[in-house]
Amino acid sequence: MTPFSNTSLPLPVLKLAQWHQGGQARQQFIHELGRAARDYGFFYLTEHGISDDQIQYVQQLSKQFFALPLTQKQQVAMVKSPHFRGYSTVGSELTNGRSDQREQFDFMLEEAALAPEDIHAHWQHLIGPNQWPNALPTMRDTMLAWQQQLSAISMNLLEAFAVALEQPSTAFKESIGEQPYAHTKLIRYPQRQGINNQGVGAHKDPGYLTLVLQDEQSGLEVEHQGQWLPVVPLPGALVVNIGELLELASDGYLQATYHRVVSPAIARERYSIAFFMAARLSAEVPYLPLPGHLKQLAHGPSSDPNNPLFRQVGQNVFKGRLRSHPDVAQRFYADLLKLAG
Repeated sequence: MTPFSNTSLPLPVLKLAQWHQGGQARQQFIHELGRAARDYGFFYLTEHGISDDQIQYVQQLSKQFFALPLTQKQQVAMVKSPHFRGYSTVGSELTNGRSDQREQFDFMLEEAALAPEDIHAHWQHLIGPNQWPNALPTMRDTMLAWQQQLSAISMNLLEAFAVALEQPSTAFKESIGEQPYAHTKLIRYPQRQGINNQGVGAHKDPGYLTLVLQDEQSGLEVEHQGQWLPVVPLPGALVVNIGELLELASDGYLQATYHRVVSPAIARERYSIAFFMAARLSAEVPYLPLPGHLKQLAHGPSSDPNNPLFRQVGQNVFKGRLRSHPDVAQRFYADLLKLAG
């Protein structure tokens, strides 16, 4: 394998500034992006335009949230939200039917809930307001600004992916519209207790792209050639992986990669902030007309009979939320649980 820019790291390191520079620098970025996506499905992203000060601030704010008394965190519990937003305790989210050993806070776009007479598809229940803790008055604006910045970065990346797949740079524009679907998780992994080391179980992400900000503790692992590669933290970098929507759009030429998080064995805790970007919920995943030399390497998206993929984005996202958060599903959507498989 030809070395990337830092051979001491397990994954390629790409510089987003090269995309913005244009010319030969942009061509180099597109070339490296295509290789990273095809060979790993994961890469580090540096020179993305977010300052170290801002990174440190959002990380500190995340820690402040998890340090709140449980009673204050429970005031914004996800089980109170039919839109799947808010705080989840350790063990309340499931991956592959097993409890993940992490606590988290989920937020998405800040929107008004639809009136019942305007809801014509189950996934429209995902549209609605976030919950925010009263104890941290700056959290709402700071985190929504962070989410919007990562939305912009992910849009740049998706344009670059389109070019790497020899498509027009606007190939994904219709499926996204004015604003992509955005979902952010603040996550705390407590120290491992007993034999259960599942911080989060092995899975693929459902959207177009995921961007993760890690702290200094290792734990994220990527499946590669039958082995699990530890994604060691790189200060200031975002860890990017492709999701199942890109796998669908490219007919399997790009493969979403299984990954997991192992609970910290020595450190007291581990923090990360994960951002998930997808097409707008009302969209269908596009079929990209790949050129022949790429199409011959596209063998269709992987199929899991226990977790079918839908080209209708909202249907796919809603199914995932039902499966992952059974407490919310049982409270608000007990009659729809059959959709979760």
